[in-house]
Amino acid sequence: MKKSLCLALFSTLIFLASATANAQLSDTAAWAATVQNDFRVTPDITYHRANGVELKIDVYQSRDADGPAPTFIYYHGGGWVGGSKEANVLRLIPYLEQGWAAVNVQYRLGNVSLAPAAVEDSLCALRWVARNAEQYGFDTEKLVVSGNSAGGHLALTTGMIPSDAGLDRQCLGDETPEVAAIVNWYGITDVGDLLDGVNQKSYAVRWLGSLPNMLDIAHRVSPLSYIHSNLPPTITIHGDADPVVPYDHAVKLHRGLDQVEVVNALVTIPNGLHGGFPADEMLRAYGSIFSFLDSNVVN
Repeated sequence: MKKSLCLALFSTLIFLASATANAQLSDTAAWAATVQNDFRVTPDITYHRANGVELKIDVYQSRDADGPAPTFIYYHGGGWVGGSKEANVLRLIPYLEQGWAAVNVQYRLGNVSLAPAAVEDSLCALRWVARNAEQYGFDTEKLVVSGNSAGGHLALTTGMIPSDAGLDRQCLGDETPEVAAIVNWYGITDVGDLLDGVNQKSYAVRWLGSLPNMLDIAHRVSPLSYIHSNLPPTITIHGDADPVVPYDHAVKLHRGLDQVEVVNALVTIPNGLHGGFPADEMLRAYGSIFSFLDSNVVN
């Protein structure tokens, strides 16, 4: 399926938002009746066990796939202390409409385990995808990780942290999958910056808790700590008025990747807050994302 189909879907949703209630119901029902036959969903597969918790993922596949498909791996936001994969299913639609497979990931939140647990889980999810690629039709040469806010941070760490960092030691298997690209929606890039000072955020303080070595851990799970020349292509979308994750986090990542000549792009949303961007800006962002992926992953 083509990029134009994805953009058409978003245009349709924008149109529905301005239609009457009856028209919304009729058009949405017609779309749902068609799309439900296009995809196969396998929910709540256990990919990892930690702290007595079974961690789950959901797998979405196109029924029309005739071989391994590019695979979109998504980590939800919520400041590492909230959120759920179920609340973010609609974020998978643009990729499913292009014929991709999608994996929606649950990870340990702060009330279950403090940092760096969420980072460890995210790496384990990537390894699970590689280990089960044949069964679910994942193309391991085209694995794209993504997320929003804390999920953007987890996508970055999943794609950037090397095995010798020791954060994947609890993961099953010995696969060493490589990420083909990262799509970062306003993710945190410097965790320590959020623990104190003018940028202090309560969610970051909660995630690190009262760990005696919190600054060391913050450094260990910060994407800015892992910038080097062999990183996957990375595109970031961030509002320049974001009150939750400072826009400067995106700028520093962009500059750092430029310095080591990693292919990357920064899509700035003018006056954009923490997500909830206007429809025209969402269309622009997704247009940039799929052009980026077409150039660096799919082709």
